[in-house]
Parts: sequence; structure tokens; C-alpha cells
Amino acid sequence: MTDEELDRLIEAQAVLLGLGLHPEWREAVRANLQVTLRFGAMVEAFDLPDEAEPAPVFSA
Repeated sequence: MTDEELDRLIEAQAVLLGLGLHPEWREAVRANLQVTLRFGAMVEAFDLPDEAEPAPVFSA
């Protein structure tokens, strides 16, 4: 996405969520969104085997 597209997305989300967005925050919000979108693309591109099932309880 271009910076203009990201800025439009940020503005639309801020309005939708009723968030006030100070102009000085926009660059940091855009950078965070770029990272989030890259990680989302990585997760989406990962092929799970057919036998994979979600774990009902997480344990470390």
C-alpha cells in the first residue's frame, strides 16, 4: 500500500472507532500498520497441513 492509501485507511478507522488522531502520531501509526500488514501477509501465506487443528487451551 502507498502512504496515501495507508493514511486514508488510518483516517477511516479512526473515524469508525471514534478515535482522535493527533497529526504528530500519524507517522508512527502508519509505520505500525505497515509492520502489522507485513506480518499478516506472512501468516496468510503459511500453508497449514489438512490435519492441523486449533488448540483449545494454550500451555507453554
